[in-house]
Formats: sequence, C-alpha cells, structure tokens
Amino acid sequence: MTSLEIGLYSFPALLALVFLRVPIGLAMFVTGLVGLILVTDGTNMAFSRLKNETFSTFSSYSLSIVPMFLLMGHFATLGGMSSALFKAAEGFLGHRKGGVAMAAIGACAGFGAICGSSLATAATMGRVALPELRQYGYAGGFSTATLAAGGTLGILIPPSVVLVIYAILTEQNIAKLFLAAFIPGIMAAIGYVIAISIYVRIYPESAGTRPPVPMRERWRALFAVWPVLLVFVAVVGGIYGGIFTPTEGAAVGALGTGIIALVNGGLNWRTLLESFTVTARTTAMIFFIVLGAAFYNGFLALTQVPQELSNWVVTQGFSPWTVLAIILVFYLIFGCLMDSLSMILLTIPIFFPVISVLDFGMTTEQVAIWFGILVLIVVEVGLITPPVGMNLFVINAMDRTTRMIDTYKAVMFFVGTDIVRVIILVLFPAITLFLIPV
Repeated sequence: MTSLEIGLYSFPALLALVFLRVPIGLAMFVTGLVGLILVTDGTNMAFSRLKNETFSTFSSYSLSIVPMFLLMGHFATLGGMSSALFKAAEGFLGHRKGGVAMAAIGACAGFGAICGSSLATAATMGRVALPELRQYGYAGGFSTATLAAGGTLGILIPPSVVLVIYAILTEQNIAKLFLAAFIPGIMAAIGYVIAISIYVRIYPESAGTRPPVPMRERWRALFAVWPVLLVFVAVVGGIYGGIFTPTEGAAVGALGTGIIALVNGGLNWRTLLESFTVTARTTAMIFFIVLGAAFYNGFLALTQVPQELSNWVVTQGFSPWTVLAIILVFYLIFGCLMDSLSMILLTIPIFFPVISVLDFGMTTEQVAIWFGILVLIVVEVGLITPPVGMNLFVINAMDRTTRMIDTYKAVMFFVGTDIVRVIILVLFPAITLFLIPV
C-alpha cells in the first residue's frame, strides 16, 4: 500500500473513531501516530516526531493568546459586564415586540467583543437573559434558540480563539483577521435581529411585552457598560495602533477585566482560583486538540494527500467558485456533527492548499483572509444546527422545561439569516476585505 493510499484511508478511520465517541483530539492523535508507523514501516520516526511535535506545538508564542482571551472572558463575567450589557440593550429595545430577545442578541455581540469563545458567550448570557425572557412571556424554544444563536457571536466578533487557530495554521496575520471579522460580525447581529422581528410576526404569541424604561434609566444603564468599551478600545485599539501584539493585547485585556472585576466585588481569592482552574482546563482541552491535529496533519503532509488533492482539483478544470461552494457545504454538513475548533484543525490543512491555488482575482493574502472568515461563519452555523449544535445543548441544559424540538424549530430562522450572509460574503468579498489595509 502506498503512502498516498494510507493517507486516504486515514479519513474513514478517523471519522469512525469520532462516531465511536472517541475525543476528537485523541482520535486525530491515534490516527496520525498509527499512520506514521505504517508510512515509515515501523521506524522510530513516528516516536521521534511525537517528542518534537509536542515541544514545537506547546512552545508556540502565538498559542499563549488562547488562555489570555479565555481568562478575559471569565473575568468579564465576574465583573458583571454581561449583566450590564443586557440591561443597557434591554432599556432601549425591551419595550418593542421581541425587544428582550433583540437585547439579548445585542448583549451577546458586546460580550463577544471581550470573550473569544462561543460556548462561554452562550452560557454567560443564558444565565443573564433567560430569567428575563421567561418573566416577560417569551416562548421557551424561541428564548433558547435566540441565546444559542447569539452565542455564536462570541467567535465571530473579535477577539476569537478560532480565528487565532486559523491564523496559526495558515500563517496569516492575526490582527488583519480580527479586522476582517468586524463587518461580518455586525452583519450577523443585524441578521439575528431581523430573524427575531420576522419570527414574532409569524408567531406573535411567542413573545410578550414589557413596559418602556424611563429615558434617565436607559442612559444610566448605557453608562454602566463603560468598562466593556474601555477594555475593547484598549485591546483592539492597542493592537491596531501598533502599541502591542495580539498576544500582548490579550494579556492587557485579561488584566483590565480582572481589575474591573476586583473593583466591582466579583473577584476574590476563591473566584480567582476558580477562573484560573476553568481557564487551565479549557486551555488544556484546546491544546490537546491542537496537538492531535498537528500530529495528524504532519502525517498527511508526509503522505502528500493535500498536495495531490490540490493538483487534482487544478487539473479537473473546476471553477474556483464551484470548489469554494463544495467546501462550504461540506463545513455546513459536518459542522452539525463536530465542534468548530476540531473542524478547523482537521480540515484547514487539507482545504487551504486547494483554495490557495485557485484564482479568485485577489492576492494570496486576501484569499486567505476572506476564506478564513467564510469558514468561521459556516462553522459557527454548525453550533446552532441540529442534531449536534453545541450551543443548543448548552442553553437547553439551563432550561429543562423547554423541549429540544422547540429549540430546533425556532433556531432555523437564525440559520436562514446565516445562509443569506454567507451567500452575500461569497458574492462580494470586498465586504470582508473592506477594512484591511492595502
């Protein structure tokens, strides 16, 4: 059996392990290790690579941005920023039809600007907004679907852990990817608000009303979100102003949110230890997946599968747009079965070389950034798409009285706006690249 054949057979083997509920990081690691042993005929190369790959992966300076952004999200929660964001948005929107749900989307967008995790955004805003949605008569399925969709803004609006991983895999500029995600992120939030507006008109009984908040209280609630703006401007402004790198910016953000949480009384020795512990556990999980992906992708590179796939696509004469559409549909389908980080780590080393050799009328860097944002969006859709949308399970776990089928029905309105957004960004790449300096 040739090395190329071994590489091709590794895909069904890996998927079989995943469907047998083997953790994705372990599945990729085992498949890569066994594949290397077969390709090298049982030499010591596989075990030598194990030592070198582990060191090179975990000593990466760029990866240190991940725990910093995760810690920043935890500190932001302790500092009451999620509650402040929701109260401010609710003050201006809550009295409208579907307004409390729209306020939840707005709060998710704001919290996503200081938290790089979708699941963390969904879980945090779920604790804040679900009681309010119940109080004002919002249907259970509509409420959980809204918060699950809003949670996806956590990985689309910078900072984003998934974008950091994509940048490392494709050797792109993290700051430029963050900048490119802004307009698609705003489009996502607007699309979700439109979805809510349509839903409450089709199902008017699904949303109650609440009395308007006096203007003075609205402005007081809006003023209370100044810590969020301060952290966002400090981190993002510092990065794009050239004051510090994205990794340094993440550290500054973590320090800033920690100080705010301490001043607001949410940070003490106990909660500080809990934040460190949760961050360490989440980071360890992410890093193990990264290690498994690095080992598996190193094995694939040795078998020449990505290169052969790229050459085959080029020789077939397929339209670049057809290839892109097929890849995006693949992400939409498999995003229903795998988490976003695993999808990125598993597929980018295979698909990115294919996309890189196609002519879209843009520079190589522009294609890489544009493709990264498209992949991020379609992977994000998988977080709210049945049957295995992770955000759906997170939110439904907080509301045991709501049937999962009701959440599935309501969330399809949000998925619809996501599909429309993907089509727009595919047809008009300039929207994604508008803020990127030439």
